[in-house]
Amino acid sequence: MLTIMAAFALAAAAGTDSRVNSRMHSNMPAGYDVVTLKPSGANLSLMGLIECPELEGAQSASVGSHKSLVSAEGDTIKHFPQRFSFRITASLRKIMLDGPVASVDASDEPHQLLLNLKFRIRAYDGLESHEIVPESVEMIGMPAEVAYDERVYRINLSNVDLPITARLVIEVRTPQGELLTHFPFSPL
Repeated sequence: MLTIMAAFALAAAAGTDSRVNSRMHSNMPAGYDVVTLKPSGANLSLMGLIECPELEGAQSASVGSHKSLVSAEGDTIKHFPQRFSFRITASLRKIMLDGPVASVDASDEPHQLLLNLKFRIRAYDGLESHEIVPESVEMIGMPAEVAYDERVYRINLSNVDLPITARLVIEVRTPQGELLTHFPFSPL
């Protein structure tokens, strides 16, 4: 009988378990993938980063199965920040952390592909999903007219009206629309 009561007490305590995760930063890794481009055989490394100064110091907290996001000032965050960016680095350099995860048909020459990447952002909230149009997409770093084996893009979003429980996915695509990879973003 004591064993059963102890088991119920532990189960009840687990149901009210409070946990606070580590603090978020204004720049957070979103992922890394390597794909092989066909027919050239070149390996393309793709790295994602989320840039969101408003989330600096925020923490996700959970009580039982309920999760929330708390700002550095202690306020509960209920909606996505008004402004944030995805930064995508596409590189043909031979500094791969992992081997290729897939191969993709890309008719463009690899250096030309780097200059013409396309991006699509999807938002998922429960069973609903829709596409988000970025405020702007800009190539940062090395100018396009300079031959280079790496390009960095910043995809800026603003006035995204989504609850903090939603999940965003940025897709990186070839100019012809073939999916190269995708990076998720969910603050919780």
